Amino acid sequence: MGGFSVIKPGAMSLLQDQGRFGYQHLGVTTGGAMDEHASRWANRLLGNKPNAVVLEITLGNVALEVCADTWIALTGAELDCRINNTPLGNWQTHFVRKGDLITMGWAQSGVSGYLAVADGFQAAPEFGSCSTVKREQLGGLTGGALERGDRLAFRSAERERYPLKRSVPSCFIPDYVAELNVRVIAGYQVAQFKPESISAFYRSKYKIKAESSDRMGFRLQGKEIDSGITGLLSEGISYGAIQVPADGQPIILLKDRQTLGGYPKLGSVLPLDGFSLSQRKAGEEIGFSEIALADAQYLMKQFYTFFSV
Repeated sequence: MGGFSVIKPGAMSLLQDQGRFGYQHLGVTTGGAMDEHASRWANRLLGNKPNAVVLEITLGNVALEVCADTWIALTGAELDCRINNTPLGNWQTHFVRKGDLITMGWAQSGVSGYLAVADGFQAAPEFGSCSTVKREQLGGLTGGALERGDRLAFRSAERERYPLKRSVPSCFIPDYVAELNVRVIAGYQVAQFKPESISAFYRSKYKIKAESSDRMGFRLQGKEIDSGITGLLSEGISYGAIQVPADGQPIILLKDRQTLGGYPKLGSVLPLDGFSLSQRKAGEEIGFSEIALADAQYLMKQFYTFFSV
């Protein structure tokens, strides 16, 4: 069994697959890669199963010693990745040899980079997934972020496994600094919101707040929204739900969200746009627009069908 030895763990580096499902009734969140678009491309480049375990590297500053030959793929945030100080192209595959040193600087664009290896990283699943959720101390190596001295296990792969390097077509590579419009699927509570608040929400820009924005959710700052709703019972929370607490500032709930919540909800963001949102940094602005449920379902069906083969 090969592996990477962790020299520098970075700000927060977590083993992730696509998450654990079927346990929210027990209070266990889904977790999973924040940017499914980038993480699934990393696995696709190597011919891995869509749910193979990848390393999600938040903001960068990572160094790994290669302990066995293998192929890797890099996607997501631009982290100035290098092998033995030779720059590596992002959204591509690369062959690494035992003894090589992989280094990544701080993110130049985007937030989360994804490192995949041939056949995926090896980790023991908990509740059907290897995804790390720090709050619940589940998944990964020890239920938390990587630490110096950890070993990321994988099966070695010969160079001949892939005759040619692979790369993602440019049309599929996102621009993480471009203006982001987040499409929203209206929820059943939206009819109770004041019409002027709904109109203001879609006309306004919101900034991502630095404090309290993490894998659980992004807090936004902008035009206050008055829901006019009080006395709600807690109910299940979906990925991308847009909650509006008493201060009127929206919260978009993401992969490590709580399983129940009692705040009014405008609806949920289109998951594709949620993946893009996860790559935006604190202080960046986003806007919103509506999308019909049928259109959202069509786009998500296309996405998951593409990555299932």
